[in-house]
Amino acid sequence: MMFSKKRGPIYLQIKEAIKDRILSDAYPVGQNIPTEGLLVEEFGASKITIRRAVEELANEGYLHKQSGKGTKVISNKPFSKLSKGQNFTEYLKDAGFEVTKELLSVQLMHLKEGDKLFAYFGKACYEAKRCFKLDGKPYIYFKHYFPAWIEFNNKTWNDQSSLYLFMAEKGIDFHSFTDEFDVELNPEQACEVLEMDLKPMLKRIRTSFDEMNRCVEYAEAFYDTSLHRYVVKLEI
Repeated sequence: MMFSKKRGPIYLQIKEAIKDRILSDAYPVGQNIPTEGLLVEEFGASKITIRRAVEELANEGYLHKQSGKGTKVISNKPFSKLSKGQNFTEYLKDAGFEVTKELLSVQLMHLKEGDKLFAYFGKACYEAKRCFKLDGKPYIYFKHYFPAWIEFNNKTWNDQSSLYLFMAEKGIDFHSFTDEFDVELNPEQACEVLEMDLKPMLKRIRTSFDEMNRCVEYAEAFYDTSLHRYVVKLEI
């Protein structure tokens, strides 16, 4: 495998190569990645370069370095590096709930200056609307927006699979995100999808960026907290 300094620091290129293998299950969760010596031989890099790449992935939550036991893969989720918090959907499943997803629509939107999304995506973006159900009852109404340069439609993405893993497979590297919360009246479509009357409800706004600080997702979600509160579970 060849690397070039023209594409940035070598350790970052090696880090991305290892991460791609983690996300694709070439390095499965629960198993060790190859030893430092084998990685040095494969990538033709120094021990210091390999160690830095591995340390980056450990700091981001993908790997765990075990003294005398090697380095184990502990997560293959694209958002691992962003937080030690458990994914909310996983939390619900662990709590015994059945969580299902329904893709309501996908469309390419044309934007103009002055539109809220223009500052994030320029002249065009994709919009995907989804409904999450909790034990068969409508629970979350999602509106996701993505850059137009991502090939995104209901044929390229299985709506029951992880949206973020799908985007990672498209080469989207999530570097950071911001979550904001508010309480506001649910819009008309949210009322229809969630089968509820107009009333104040929890709204979450997520803005996600890649390593070049480009916005790769803007999302708004409305939660029927009468079914279940929104929970953030952190491991110390």
